[in-house]
Amino acid sequence: MHTATKPESAEANLAPTRTMQAAVYRGKNDVRLETVPVPEIGKGELLVQIHTCGICGTDLKKILTGSHSAPRIFGHEMAGRVVKVGDGVTNFAIGDRVMVFHHIPCGECYYCRKKVFAQCPVYKKVGATAGFEPSGGGFAEYIRVMDWVVRKGVVRIPDRVSYEQASFIEPVNTCLKAIQALQLQSDETVLVIGQGPIGIILAALAKRTGATVVTSDLYPQRLKISESLGLHHNVNAGSEGPAQRVRELTGGRGADAVILATAGNGLIKPAMDATRPGGRIMLFAQTQRSEVAIDPAAVCVDEKTLMGSYSASVDLQDENVRLVFSGEIDFARLISHRFPLEKSVEAIQLASHPAPDSMKIVIQPGLEWEKRI
Repeated sequence: MHTATKPESAEANLAPTRTMQAAVYRGKNDVRLETVPVPEIGKGELLVQIHTCGICGTDLKKILTGSHSAPRIFGHEMAGRVVKVGDGVTNFAIGDRVMVFHHIPCGECYYCRKKVFAQCPVYKKVGATAGFEPSGGGFAEYIRVMDWVVRKGVVRIPDRVSYEQASFIEPVNTCLKAIQALQLQSDETVLVIGQGPIGIILAALAKRTGATVVTSDLYPQRLKISESLGLHHNVNAGSEGPAQRVRELTGGRGADAVILATAGNGLIKPAMDATRPGGRIMLFAQTQRSEVAIDPAAVCVDEKTLMGSYSASVDLQDENVRLVFSGEIDFARLISHRFPLEKSVEAIQLASHPAPDSMKIVIQPGLEWEKRI
């Protein structure tokens, strides 16, 4: 079970100042610590003081490529406490410990009816901001949570659960969505390529289905973490081919499913080659649009299915929250580095150029106010 931070009383002085610190994206590979206004909230909205926000690979890609207009404040794997409640909000109160989703679909459009929530036009809008163009805002002291997210995308955190564990709710949801799409069976073998934090989460969730899971990575340090979570078929890709290990376990067939949890397009062909005829290949980290050559006969003649999964699913929210809060998997163990907000630029630099021992890196604006509780 996780050590929880001390709960705050409703009487505690949670009123924010008029300005706050934030890591502001100013253009390609340019993030600066700045003083910005605390966002104002309206009817049906919440102001949440951020305690912990994980750094996600999608935010890093936006920063490193300059793909989005500036200025923005990124960060969406966030947990904190409510410090202000807008008119009409009855289900949350000042002092509540919460996790916030930044995307929530409308539930009514064509894509929602087809359960492809990430393609919903409302889902594509960002419903949490620390200022400027809404972009999550977790790399700041406070965020404004908009009304449609307050209604369906704010999760109250039990006192027994830490902010750090709760900050994994959004990324775990995205991984659970991919695992469910694969429809893994207990007699199947799954290869997970890449054992960064997301790859380890995917592998751990795949193991819960009863399937045999093989993990591969270039860094032995990451494979040790996989092993500590009960993932014992680990392959050092620097010295051994993961496809060979999979074939040894499957009588030469290959993997029933391969999950590509790293962004290199050069690994798509090896992933397909490691998959048995009739198997599935899940692309999880290919979020930048590009062109890549594949063998069409592998899809047609060999009947291999090339799949993709992106972002979270509201249909999985209850199951996902129960899993994270249960402590069955200690996701917070994946945190290797914790940075206060004033060192957020350094945190983003480390996450952009990870060392072998770097796993999940979090920015924690709440370190200071937690000391005062």
